[in-house]
Amino acid sequence: MSDGSDDDYDEEEDEGIQLGSYEGERNEDGERHGSGKAVLPNGDTYEGQYEKGTRSGIGTYRFKGSGKYTGDYVGGKKHGQGTFWYPDGSRYEGSWVDDQRNGAGVYFYVNADTYEGEWYEHLRHGQGVYTYADTKAVYHGTWDGGQRKGSGELIFASHKYIGYFDENLPKGKGKYRYDLGCDLHGEYGVEEVNEEDRDNEDEDAAVVQKPQWNTLGELSLVT
Repeated sequence: MSDGSDDDYDEEEDEGIQLGSYEGERNEDGERHGSGKAVLPNGDTYEGQYEKGTRSGIGTYRFKGSGKYTGDYVGGKKHGQGTFWYPDGSRYEGSWVDDQRNGAGVYFYVNADTYEGEWYEHLRHGQGVYTYADTKAVYHGTWDGGQRKGSGELIFASHKYIGYFDENLPKGKGKYRYDLGCDLHGEYGVEEVNEEDRDNEDEDAAVVQKPQWNTLGELSLVT
């Protein structure tokens, strides 16, 4: 699962020093105001609306290497609705606040996964739906700081798991509901597993947490 962490490319060159070149409208004070196009010292470009010297309104910012943003600006920052195309091929469409993904939006990851839901300070946070391209599984539920945390459902082709998640893993009591019309109740614990580093046998094995399912009772019909 990707975390959408191309945030370094979200940072845009500051035009406060007024270097580079500019073609466009100005106000009576000589400030960039209205429609214009700027080439910044680092080779990035911006074409769109200005207000009193700063990017404000609708515009397109293109990075010299790769990647671009098209959408709303307020006071020189991405703020409002906009789309960001990242250099790795991923894309975010949605709400921005002070240059960060914040509010409702959709992220299309380079591995073909998608997330649609709420964001806070660049991270998945709140209610959202994550679709895994390789397994076709879908998670509907709560996110906190970019991780699955809280009540949620993990849906597969012929069944789904309903329960609580923490640190991306199912934890505590929950149930599997099968399309045949029956439930299997149980509880997830956490098992710590040592995974050896095959590239360097001298290093200590990494300890990772894996969910451990314990069945409580038998299959019961859904009523």
